[in-house]
Parts: sequence; structure tokens; C-alpha cells
Amino acid sequence: MMLMVSGVTVAAALVFVIGSFARGIWYARHPIHLRWELYPVPHEDPRHAEHGGSYFEEVNWWTRPKRFNLFGEVRFMVPEILFMKGLWDFNRAMWVRSFPFHFGLYLLIGTIGLVAMAAVLEFAAPRVMAGGLGTGLHWLYTVTGVSGAILAIVGAAALLHCRLTSEDLKTSTTPGDLFNLCWFLAAFGCLLGGYLLRGADSPSTVALVQALLTFDAGVKIPGLLAVGLILSALLLAYIPFTHMSHFIGKFFTYHSVRWNDQPLRPGSRIEKRLAEYLTYRPTWAASHIGADGMRTWAEVATTNPAEAKKK
Repeated sequence: MMLMVSGVTVAAALVFVIGSFARGIWYARHPIHLRWELYPVPHEDPRHAEHGGSYFEEVNWWTRPKRFNLFGEVRFMVPEILFMKGLWDFNRAMWVRSFPFHFGLYLLIGTIGLVAMAAVLEFAAPRVMAGGLGTGLHWLYTVTGVSGAILAIVGAAALLHCRLTSEDLKTSTTPGDLFNLCWFLAAFGCLLGGYLLRGADSPSTVALVQALLTFDAGVKIPGLLAVGLILSALLLAYIPFTHMSHFIGKFFTYHSVRWNDQPLRPGSRIEKRLAEYLTYRPTWAASHIGADGMRTWAEVATTNPAEAKKK
């Protein structure tokens, strides 16, 4: 059983990394998006950001070096990523359901890192791990792991209930949404149950991780915990190929759409890309636009549909 868990876990981790990388490339190769032009953007110079302006308001701005405010972006991103501030501000009822789920996932990700670190230190410096450091790490990853699993389960159950009962979400809820949430519930439920119900003779968490990394078939793993690990690993491999990969797309949504304020300069990469896009032959369902797949984007964009209809 341990050998199967090891194989599935390692293979799933590789699929997740490769799939996430491929998804990122897929997003990056999309055409330049229409800008929102909403100011200030977080990386704007604080002199402009404090009154909602941008570097475009400066006289002869194109002759001046553009200042990038990294701290401004970090100050915006941390509350948004960790605490879902945007959802708190605009949809408090959904935040109550979504935040526990996502924060539980963050705690579980942190738990994986802590346990992996403990397993490596156990190999490299067993004497150090036999002291206070080992005890501290044990209690830390136990608390983050159990609380993370509980929060994720509660959040997934709340989101599933909302999907099934909310009239507002009925039209946008698909069978895939329900299936994904049920998968999270099954995987984390088995994982938490297997951990809490394991016998006294079961290997420690660190020993299990070491066995996973070394493909040690001699380590006995409780059945329910093994099912939880396999379901979680398969879920990890599945995520990059679904809309749950929005954690990748969100980067592009912010940095390439909302916060993209790069100027269009002659001979720049942006100008070359836009020139290429104008040769595309789009097809749109709105017949009055005249995008029938025969005319170029440049022809469509420079034609007044109302005038064309009169003719």
C-alpha cells in the first residue's frame, strides 16, 4: 500500500507542476487584453497614488524614468491573497464560505512544507530533531494540518450548500462545480479521519513522509489515511486542468489587465503585437458588427456598424 501511495503522490506532484507551468504559458500567450485604465494602480508612485493619479499626468512623462512601487503591489496583494479582501468588501456572505476553504488550503500547503522540512532535518540532523526543534515542529505542523483540514472541509461544505440552494448561483453552477467540491470533501475527510483514527502503532507523520520520498514499502500506513492521501494527490494533479487553476489566471488578470499601464511606444513589443492582432479575422455572434471571419480586425474596428447598415 505504501508503495502505491508513494507512486501516486510523486506522479501527481509532477503532473501538477507541469500542468501549472503549461497553464501559465497558455495564459501568457494570449493576446494583449483591453486595459481597464482604472487608477491608481498599486505599483504607481505614491505621489500619484495618494490622489488617484498616474505618471501620465506629468508634463512630458515619456521623457522621465518610470518608478515602480513594489511595496505598493505587495501591500495590496497580501490582504487579497491571504484574506480575500476584495470578496470581504463586495460580497461578505460569500466571503464567510469561501475564506475558510481557501485559508484552510493555505494552512495545508504550509503543513506540507513544515513536514517536508522536518523529514529532511530528521535525515540530516537527527540529534537536532530529538530536541526542542523537533518537538516544536511537531506541534506546529499538527496544529496547522488539523485546523487546515477542518477549515477546508467546513468551507467546502458551505460552498456546496450555497451552490445547491442559492438562486443567484443557480445559473452559473455546473455539475463540475459540485463534483469538485465533493472531491475536496471526500479527500480531506478521509485525510483528517485517517490521521485522527490511526492506531498507536502507526508511523509518525515524519516517518510517513520519509517513506513517501524513499518509496519504503516496509512502512505500514492505515487504510483510511492511504485513501485520503491518494484522493488528495489525484486532486492535486486534476486542478491545473480545470477552472480551479484560477490561482494562475489571477496573476495575469491583475498584472496584465488591471495593472498594465505600460505606454505604447514606437517600435515597442506592444506595438508589434497589436499590429499582428489587427490582421486577425474575428468571428462574433453579433451580426451588426460584421465580424464574419472574412474581414480583418482593423477593418471591423474602423467601420461604423450604423453607417454600414444604412448602405
